[in-house]
Amino acid sequence: MLEVQRHSPRPRPASPNRALPLVDLAPAASDLRRDALAGLSATPKTLPCKYFYDDHGSWLFDQICALPEYYPTRTELVISRRYAAEMAAACGPQALLLELGSGSSTKTRIILDHLRAPAGYVPVDIAREFLRHAADELASAYAGLPVIPVCADFTQPFTPPVLAARRTVVYFPGSTIGNFTADEATQLLRTIGGLMGPEGGLLIGVDLRKDPNVLLRAYNDAKGVTAAFNLNLLTRLNRELAADFDLTHFEHRAVWDPTPGRIEMQLVSKRDQTVHIGDQTIEFHAGEPIRTEYSHKYTLEQFAGMARAASLTVRKVWTDHARLFSVQYLTRA
Repeated sequence: MLEVQRHSPRPRPASPNRALPLVDLAPAASDLRRDALAGLSATPKTLPCKYFYDDHGSWLFDQICALPEYYPTRTELVISRRYAAEMAAACGPQALLLELGSGSSTKTRIILDHLRAPAGYVPVDIAREFLRHAADELASAYAGLPVIPVCADFTQPFTPPVLAARRTVVYFPGSTIGNFTADEATQLLRTIGGLMGPEGGLLIGVDLRKDPNVLLRAYNDAKGVTAAFNLNLLTRLNRELAADFDLTHFEHRAVWDPTPGRIEMQLVSKRDQTVHIGDQTIEFHAGEPIRTEYSHKYTLEQFAGMARAASLTVRKVWTDHARLFSVQYLTRA
């Protein structure tokens, strides 16, 4: 049973001392409608996981990160705290830190605390108000650090703000790279190579292969927060696209697919039903899933091969003692 109240407001930080301008490159509302209709008309049905992250979805994801079953955030924090000085040394002095999918920027502070004379921080996230508050709060904590938040879908081409820096280091924590198929992930790594430039670097979180039972517990938590996060996607379609999904007629499911080595999150129809998105009709059969997210898990060798295919080279790998998770530093090949 979900203990977090699904419709309770997310706590807001206190008013910051610095009011930041925000570069707004957010996707148009028509993109959500187009992508939702295309995915729900396909076989099997899909919805893009990037649409999880409205303001409430971003808040729910923060709750997931604190769950005892959800090892990735906790483990990455341990790695980052233990090796932050080494990570900062790899980034070098006067680096601009450009973070993709910045969320609440919790891990970012660990890196910023160790960087030597950072040139600035550019958080990029798709949830506008969540991004605005997180960036304001971080800017207040780091007086004198240029902070320019960018609301954008980083899977699509965008032009980041220019700040004078010795190099750009793209920071991509979490296990977000696992949300993409191998081909999509390779293309995203190529795009990141362009963002960081010839002298830049990529500091990235990569989740590792492990006992599937550990994974299934992480994505099917006992409190049901992940289920609420998944179902919130349908709430968003109801709110923004005049859809009429009855959330009581869908349930969350996460399964392990060993061949590609990934968790697949689904929303499963409990019954035969008809759903409308505006004037469009979508038919569901009992037991039919909507695939909402992949979460691929890699060996170190698999990820290094993917990096090579994107013309990047793994320079350094940090892991926890149990090798559940890794943080890696890459440069152009």
